[in-house]
Amino acid sequence: MHQSIKIIIVLLFFAKSFATETKPIKDVPPFFFTKAEFVNASTTRIPFKVIDQLIVVEVEILDEVGDFIIDTGSEALILNSVHFKTTRNFIDESEQKSGINDNIEDVKEKHLNLLSINDISLEKLNADVIDLSHIEKTKKIKLLGIIGYSILKNFEVFIDMHLNQLTITRIDKKGNKLSDKVYAETIEDSIDFNLKKHTIILDAYVGDKKVVFGLDTGAEYNQLNKNLDSEILDYFYPSRELKLTGASGKKKKVLAGKLYRVKLTDSIYFGPMKTVITNLRKMNTAFGTNLDGVLGFEFFKQKRTIINYRKKKLYFIANPITEP
Repeated sequence: MHQSIKIIIVLLFFAKSFATETKPIKDVPPFFFTKAEFVNASTTRIPFKVIDQLIVVEVEILDEVGDFIIDTGSEALILNSVHFKTTRNFIDESEQKSGINDNIEDVKEKHLNLLSINDISLEKLNADVIDLSHIEKTKKIKLLGIIGYSILKNFEVFIDMHLNQLTITRIDKKGNKLSDKVYAETIEDSIDFNLKKHTIILDAYVGDKKVVFGLDTGAEYNQLNKNLDSEILDYFYPSRELKLTGASGKKKKVLAGKLYRVKLTDSIYFGPMKTVITNLRKMNTAFGTNLDGVLGFEFFKQKRTIINYRKKKLYFIANPITEP
């Protein structure tokens, strides 16, 4: 299994097959983050937009400008087949891509020559080509693709919801930054995580009960497994129902509300977070995990977070002090 295609709340869809391709291309040329700001030879800052609780960056490719979603829950770099025509140069994949509710079929892989982030380049990339037209329509953006783990693992990634920007800096094989002059801010805390394939796994607590969460920038709301102990679910306060759509477009109603008393350690804790109750059984089966829930946008909204995949560590930057 190549990448995670997750349930994303309300109207974010992944379809099973390609839409009609409109732009014939024989190969995918380099693409560029249009608004990236150079910091040093190994570091750049990229401003992002928040669209329906998704992190979206602007990219230029084939003389067109469009959007990519930053999604730690996706293993691969994904291209939207609406904008990238499949040709003989594509390599057919025999395996299926699994989601929580469905298997995703008809995924093809394409080799990319270059990703350029100012002077920071990655060569010989692979990309999956999937129909993302439902996301494009419902989010009302020109969605060119999704940037996932296969790209992000090469950098230390600072996701700053306070400034709406990513700071990414190249790291060596041990996860050490190539430059010491990266962050003006002070790191106030850190925690280790486990990596299951490409999924960040965090040990956490709800109240005084230990739980295991996945961390995913592509989850618009947190997700909590409905089969959890009632003592954990007691900290979930429901407020309404939402329509949740799986990978093939199947819809079901879920209970939405807020989850209280979540903490990673005694010093790393969270205020109430928007959460839905759902069944994570198929996701756990697909990815060989045993998650009690998923932390998404709500996590990053409260914590200015640095991800270092090679060190398997999260770092947290202090929130700015605001005047009352």
